[in-house]
Amino acid sequence: MAFLELSNIRKQFSNVAAPAVQDFNLSVERGEFVSFLGPSGCGKTTTLRMIAGFEQPTSGTITINGADLTRVSANKRNIGMVFQSYALFPNMTVEDNIGFGLRVAHRPKEEIVPRVGEMLKLINLADKGKRYPSQLSGGQQQRVALARALALKPQLLLLDEPLSALDAKIRVSLRNEIRAIQRQTGVTAIYVTHDQEEAMSLSDRIVVMSNGRMEQVGTPFEIYNFPQTQFVASFVGTLNQLRARVLDSASGKLEIEGQTVYTAQPLDNVKGETLAVALRPEMIHLDGSSEEQNRLVGVVEDTTFLGSIVRTRIKVKESVISFDTFNNPNLALPSRDAKISIAFPREAVLLLQESAAQTTSA
Repeated sequence: MAFLELSNIRKQFSNVAAPAVQDFNLSVERGEFVSFLGPSGCGKTTTLRMIAGFEQPTSGTITINGADLTRVSANKRNIGMVFQSYALFPNMTVEDNIGFGLRVAHRPKEEIVPRVGEMLKLINLADKGKRYPSQLSGGQQQRVALARALALKPQLLLLDEPLSALDAKIRVSLRNEIRAIQRQTGVTAIYVTHDQEEAMSLSDRIVVMSNGRMEQVGTPFEIYNFPQTQFVASFVGTLNQLRARVLDSASGKLEIEGQTVYTAQPLDNVKGETLAVALRPEMIHLDGSSEEQNRLVGVVEDTTFLGSIVRTRIKVKESVISFDTFNNPNLALPSRDAKISIAFPREAVLLLQESAAQTTSA
């Protein structure tokens, strides 16, 4: 059995017609870092609150370390929680904030003092213990909140969008620190975010959610390179979504806007059926000479400078396709309205299913 098991979780609020969470099944191994990723209202925070014990599932079970905690109160679950708002006590010093949970648990002073010192070193604030939260930066306050959650040696650490109130540069720095601390302590962590870059950089696995359902679970590599549904493909990264008609399923032959392309694998679909397919911009380049490449011909709509990359958009009949080129001082790009040919390997053609919510309602 996995360390954390969520089985057939469903949450229905009485004043809302649609379930907030449904058909949620997830196994998390000890020491794993898993992120719930999705837009606002997708059910990720509600799921986190059910794990914490702040909300009770309408049905289903939550098991942690072999114990069924579905109906156990939050204060008896030995779970650490880090919130977006820090939730530090402004009238307490950093040391007192970190040691608060230990004092509530009636731990002896000879245990609290060294544990607080250990936590201060862990978050690189050993010289800030006597300060108050108002004397710290936002990033430092969030580190204190993390230390407070870890002080009690929780069996599970939950983080609810802990970096969203910080500016971009601090977010990048602090997320690296959070991951390093999680690895150092070995605590199992569940992280909620709507920021795909955060989820990609932090996680062992990502649960992509939409409309209360799990769209896909996988490693960052799998989620980005092999999206299984149209929602995942559109939500994670930049993607060209196109419609293709099957010409020959055995050879993977498709037609996109009257032009022929091939998939890497045979198709299960019958001839003439229309599929949703996707192409990542970084997999496309200006036409070369390789016989193995797929090709599409179109007209350049515009070019956008994005720093390390330059994105070009071309019109292929009714479809618009973007492709990325690494920037360099000698880069030569096609001019607007120029007719060009782009190329991409068979492996770049991703076949997409309908999203989980669409499949259920169909």
